[in-house]
Amino acid sequence: MPNSDRTFAADFRRFFGRGLAILLPSILTLWILWYAFAFVFNNVAAPINRGLRWAVVQAAPNFMPNQPDQQPAWYKVTDAERAEFLAQPEGKEFRRASTSAITQEVRAQKFRAYWQSRWYLSATGLIVAIMLIYLAGMALGGLIGRRIYNRIETWISRLPGFKQVYPHVKQLVNLVMGDKPMAFKRVVLVQYPRQGLWTLGLVTSGSLKAVAEQNAGNKVLSVFIPSTPTPFTGFVINVPERDVIDAPLSVDEAIRFLLTGGALIPDHQRNDLPESQAAGEGPKPGRTA
Repeated sequence: MPNSDRTFAADFRRFFGRGLAILLPSILTLWILWYAFAFVFNNVAAPINRGLRWAVVQAAPNFMPNQPDQQPAWYKVTDAERAEFLAQPEGKEFRRASTSAITQEVRAQKFRAYWQSRWYLSATGLIVAIMLIYLAGMALGGLIGRRIYNRIETWISRLPGFKQVYPHVKQLVNLVMGDKPMAFKRVVLVQYPRQGLWTLGLVTSGSLKAVAEQNAGNKVLSVFIPSTPTPFTGFVINVPERDVIDAPLSVDEAIRFLLTGGALIPDHQRNDLPESQAAGEGPKPGRTA
């Protein structure tokens, strides 16, 4: 028998929430990737494209044929184009320049328009950036390259301003992309912030020697306590190993548990309450005759 209590508003909320839960992860992923691509293109590829265009315009007179009919349209500059350029606000500073300097600037503008109208040329900067990063990785990954870079890095780390920021940025990058990124070794439960309250934590390493000495030499662990719903922020506590309990969860399962505020529990660890109690309702009284 169909449930007569169901209304259009209730169905709409239920199906809208379901659709949002299905589509939102994909939409957010695409949004993050798009903005990451836009950042790299605007801040890395675009300057490389400007440098390549400048190099081509500067070198063009050395390899361009003398016959005008064999020259590309962007290279040829007429008197009318020079006059039009000088009439524009950006041409004001060139009004006392030589004809060759004006010609070179007009040619650069025409070549920029030619470049930007072709997507494959605009992508050149991105390709060059990828290749340069690859070559830098090869050059600095070797023994000699690493030693040279370490010396440069030591010098950079002493510069005012840099020394306050650079070490922290480097640690963050190494955490995510380094050859030996810091990994969470174990998922544990600790009684924190007081006895009787169990908190999910991630073991990062052994603790400081000074802390271990205060615990009569017993092993102490550094445990990262993530916050919810942003588990990549949090704080670190130092806990004697005897006071932690290994949680039968993988790191990925623990992260999902924290991201969802405890709503997403692996099937092998489920201990669900009845729906009425989970919703905050007390046990329903039985019927009386």
